[in-house]
Amino acid sequence: MDEVALTLSRENPVFVAYALAASLMLLKLLLQPWMTVFRMMKVRAGFRSPEDVKRSPINPTPDPAQLEPNEYVERSRRLNLNDLESIPAFLVAGLLFVLAEPPLLLAHILLWTYVIARAAHFVAYVTAQVHDIRATLWTVSSLSVLVMVVYTLVRVLGR
Repeated sequence: MDEVALTLSRENPVFVAYALAASLMLLKLLLQPWMTVFRMMKVRAGFRSPEDVKRSPINPTPDPAQLEPNEYVERSRRLNLNDLESIPAFLVAGLLFVLAEPPLLLAHILLWTYVIARAAHFVAYVTAQVHDIRATLWTVSSLSVLVMVVYTLVRVLGR
């Protein structure tokens, strides 16, 4: 088995940690829009396109007010946008980090710090905590990714 295949296998505990963390973040990224849809259907509001207020089996009594912003729905949309700004960079940076062959302890610290900070950010956002709390959690997650990128750069340039 060549070196890259071994690095990206279940034989490598760093890759296993990344695969678990990445899978959890992908679930978060893929489930967040479902939360938005659930909220839209629950309050029958927060629709975006003019055709969304046409009579249909899902919307039997349309109302133009359904197109107005609804904070309950918009909060979920903002969470989704935040995930789209953060999680793809984590996925790429994390994979490159695995290829840079970091020590297992460092990998665990950085990967799980990111996942825990993003989970806490989700809770803080859903419960409408002040910006300072959300910003701190975002900063922690962002710094963990930045450290992964810098570590990877140092390892690649140092070879």
